[in-house]
Amino acid sequence: MKKLGFGLMRLPLLDPRNPKSIDIDHFKKMVDVFMERGFTYFDTAYTYHQSKSEAAFRMAVQERYPRDRFTLTDKMPMWEVRQESDYERLFNVQLQRTGVEYFDYYWFHTLNKGYVDVLDRTNGWDFALRKQKEGRVRNIGFSFHDDSPTLERILKEHPEMEYVQLQINYVDWDSPSIESARCYELCEKYGRKVIVMEPVKGGSLAQIPSEVEAIFKEHSPEASPASWAIRFAASLPKVVMVLSGMSEISQVEDNTSFMADFQPLDDEEQLVLARAAGMIKNSIAIPCTSCHYCTDGCPMNIAIPEYFAIYNSLKQFGKSSAFNSRFYFNRISAYRGKPSDCIECGQCEEHCPQHLPIIDNLKLVSGEYEKN
Repeated sequence: MKKLGFGLMRLPLLDPRNPKSIDIDHFKKMVDVFMERGFTYFDTAYTYHQSKSEAAFRMAVQERYPRDRFTLTDKMPMWEVRQESDYERLFNVQLQRTGVEYFDYYWFHTLNKGYVDVLDRTNGWDFALRKQKEGRVRNIGFSFHDDSPTLERILKEHPEMEYVQLQINYVDWDSPSIESARCYELCEKYGRKVIVMEPVKGGSLAQIPSEVEAIFKEHSPEASPASWAIRFAASLPKVVMVLSGMSEISQVEDNTSFMADFQPLDDEEQLVLARAAGMIKNSIAIPCTSCHYCTDGCPMNIAIPEYFAIYNSLKQFGKSSAFNSRFYFNRISAYRGKPSDCIECGQCEEHCPQHLPIIDNLKLVSGEYEKN
């Protein structure tokens, strides 16, 4: 397989306010370009697009291509598991939604300390092995969102887990909260293959400050900011696949152009990226990746990632973006809860892969936009 995978978390929408309104016709065109250029790997999950991503995959890929033309990854939603029988029930729902008879790769989704305890209590590890033995799953593993000691515990205790899906990008590489480098090193130590998620950090590394983009352009005038981010992740020896959550056909065309004949970063390019990373870290106020894990189930229906993106834009670009940022804030708050509506229940912070202090950050946004 080529090293670029199509992540189905950020598909094109008919209504940008409704994550369920996937533009299937546009998505089909994206799939056709992706596959015509020799790429085969798709990654979906039970909860993406408020549980519509798997069905979108069925319509755009499974119903239009032979099974041997594509590779599919799906994930067990650990937050839905209460007892052992839930695994079978949820798994069958996913088979029905996607329309396939087996998954090429199947992960336990967003493992952390709490979900490891759930797997231990409900015999989840045995479920994965059983499905693999039945031929319903070809490869098993987990996506991970916790600290490095928890990862090492899993890798030691469960050698049957073949793959680990990690958040890796050049900004988070040495982050003390994400621990991308340390987690990757543990996978190297224990001989596990790595799938990369969030290489472009929710799209934020495709829309970088102008002074950072100038550094890239000076070195490689034709290379897009996204290409630097994806190639960084793909250059790591243990990485076998890098996912990109693409939402328009131009992104598919760009990503496949430089990943069709992938070339790892050389030493000079690594130095350029290190300089860019330092500048970007200083410019991002709230390092949100817009995964929307925080919004599912929010009792006040607060558009958390959208508000954080607006706030970041204001802090990065200052007065030049003040009018537009306030306009977008008002437009979103007209149909979604405002930051000040937060009741501090904490469910958003429990589900945040970045471990952000979301409640405190909402207060920052509220103070900036609602004080008048």
